Amino acid sequence: MNPLLAVALFLGLAAGIRAQPAPAAAFALDPQTPAGLRALFRPDGVRLPLVSAHRGGAGPGLPENCLATFAATVGATWAMLEIDLRRTKDGTVVLMHDATLDRTSNGTGPVSARTLAELRSLRLKDGRGQLTDHGIPTLDEAIAWARGKALLVLDRKEVPAAEVAKIVTAHRAEAHVLVMTYSIKDVTDCHAVNPEIMMEVMMGTRAKFDEFDRSGVPWANIVAFVGHTAKPDPELCRLIREKGAATLAGTSRNLDRPILEGRAATLAPQRADYSAVLESGAAFIETDLPRELGPLLYAGNPPTGPKAKFFLRR
Repeated sequence: MNPLLAVALFLGLAAGIRAQPAPAAAFALDPQTPAGLRALFRPDGVRLPLVSAHRGGAGPGLPENCLATFAATVGATWAMLEIDLRRTKDGTVVLMHDATLDRTSNGTGPVSARTLAELRSLRLKDGRGQLTDHGIPTLDEAIAWARGKALLVLDRKEVPAAEVAKIVTAHRAEAHVLVMTYSIKDVTDCHAVNPEIMMEVMMGTRAKFDEFDRSGVPWANIVAFVGHTAKPDPELCRLIREKGAATLAGTSRNLDRPILEGRAATLAPQRADYSAVLESGAAFIETDLPRELGPLLYAGNPPTGPKAKFFLRR
């Protein structure tokens, strides 16, 4: 390990990072090694029974970007947890979607204007704006919590991709943490820090496909997000799959809306619509409703074949 990274990690822990134990996952996803993670996502014609939980899958009493919410999600389905990163005034990376505290906590103002100690006194709100007893976790805590339970994908926000890659490296978390990238510079910066780290790459167009293809980064190192769409482009998905990468599409802005807006009580009537996303070529779905969608689509059944060893029940 780079000595500077080791020192930075030690100082972060010494600054007051508190462990928040959680129960073992009922649905544990554990690739064990970076090669195992690449193998998990390698297209082989077998559907992956997992969902990507947008912001961890908030719900009543369960805030977004919260360890208790993550535990509830992996209690219901195998999951990749998409989480958001912000930096405190004193340099700690914490989980928070917005640049400000107002919407998701009982704090106010920018995250970057508060120290970690100040954030520790705050409590998170759930998706309905109700205050909970849950605090704001650090990235270090989330990475430690997820090991052996779930995958994380880190939406870096304003934290540079290279810096996020260094944090993943310091934790030796390449087997269960992916870095979200928005540009080819992000991709190459992350890969330059550690070529073992997998990335989620934004790839909603053929132009983005061609741009990544020219980057020199192996296709096996990525999963490709093909857009917030209930109708992913089958041809684009086919091209990505033939290169050796998995694809995912997001339903938080479309198919999830009836439940989120209170216009429906269950996802059951939309099962065919969600299945159509997969039939169009997406290997799995990013959703705001992971605890509902995972059981609806997969009923807790692991995949067949060699990938089954990564999908555990505890």
